[in-house]
Amino acid sequence: MKHLQRLVIISVLAFAVSSCGDKKDSADRNLEAQKAIQEGMQKEKQMYEGMQKGAENLEKKVQEQKEEPKK
Repeated sequence: MKHLQRLVIISVLAFAVSSCGDKKDSADRNLEAQKAIQEGMQKEKQMYEGMQKGAENLEKKVQEQKEEPKK
Protein backbone atom coordinates (compact mmCIF):
# COMPACT_ATOMS: atom_id res chain seq x y z
CA MET A 1 0.00 0.00 0.00
CA LYS A 2 2.83 2.41 0.86
CA HIS A 3 4.52 1.63 -2.42
CA LEU A 4 1.32 2.44 -4.30
CA GLN A 5 0.99 5.78 -2.53
CA ARG A 6 4.61 6.65 -3.29
CA LEU A 7 4.13 5.66 -6.90
CA VAL A 8 1.03 7.84 -7.20
CA ILE A 9 2.74 10.80 -5.52
CA ILE A 10 5.83 10.47 -7.73
CA SER A 11 3.74 10.22 -10.90
CA VAL A 12 1.65 13.27 -9.90
CA LEU A 13 4.80 15.28 -9.19
CA ALA A 14 6.33 14.21 -12.49
CA PHE A 15 3.16 15.19 -14.33
CA ALA A 16 3.07 18.58 -12.53
CA VAL A 17 6.68 19.33 -13.42
CA SER A 18 6.24 18.33 -17.03
CA SER A 19 3.06 20.37 -17.41
CA CYS A 20 4.80 23.50 -16.13
CA GLY A 21 7.41 23.26 -18.87
CA ASP A 22 4.74 22.53 -21.44
CA LYS A 23 2.93 25.81 -20.69
CA LYS A 24 6.09 27.77 -21.38
CA ASP A 25 6.75 25.87 -24.58
CA SER A 26 3.13 26.32 -25.58
CA ALA A 27 3.33 30.06 -24.93
CA ASP A 28 6.53 30.28 -26.99
CA ARG A 29 4.92 28.33 -29.85
CA ASN A 30 1.84 30.55 -29.71
CA LEU A 31 4.01 33.67 -29.79
CA GLU A 32 6.00 32.36 -32.76
CA ALA A 33 2.80 31.43 -34.56
CA GLN A 34 1.35 34.88 -33.93
CA LYS A 35 4.52 36.52 -35.29
CA ALA A 36 4.41 34.30 -38.38
CA ILE A 37 0.76 35.18 -38.96
CA GLN A 38 1.49 38.89 -38.61
CA GLU A 39 4.42 38.66 -41.03
CA GLY A 40 2.21 36.81 -43.49
CA MET A 41 -0.47 39.46 -43.20
CA GLN A 42 2.09 42.22 -43.78
CA LYS A 43 3.45 40.44 -46.85
CA GLU A 44 -0.06 39.91 -48.19
CA LYS A 45 -0.87 43.60 -47.61
CA GLN A 46 2.31 44.66 -49.42
CA MET A 47 1.49 42.33 -52.29
CA TYR A 48 -2.04 43.73 -52.50
CA GLU A 49 -0.73 47.31 -52.46
CA GLY A 50 1.76 46.41 -55.18
CA MET A 51 -1.03 44.93 -57.30
CA GLN A 52 -3.09 48.09 -56.82
CA LYS A 53 -0.15 50.25 -57.83
CA GLY A 54 0.44 48.08 -60.89
CA ALA A 55 -3.21 48.32 -61.88
CA GLU A 56 -3.13 52.11 -61.47
CA ASN A 57 0.00 52.32 -63.62
CA LEU A 58 -1.61 50.11 -66.25
CA GLU A 59 -4.77 52.24 -66.29
CA LYS A 60 -2.62 55.35 -66.58
CA LYS A 61 -0.74 53.92 -69.57
CA VAL A 62 -3.98 52.87 -71.25
CA GLN A 63 -5.42 56.35 -70.69
CA GLU A 64 -2.28 57.94 -72.16
CA GLN A 65 -2.47 55.67 -75.21
CA LYS A 66 -6.09 56.63 -75.75
CA GLU A 67 -5.22 60.34 -75.56
CA GLU A 68 -2.27 60.09 -78.01
CA PRO A 69 -4.34 59.45 -81.16
CA LYS A 70 -6.60 62.38 -80.32
CA LYS A 71 -3.65 64.79 -80.47
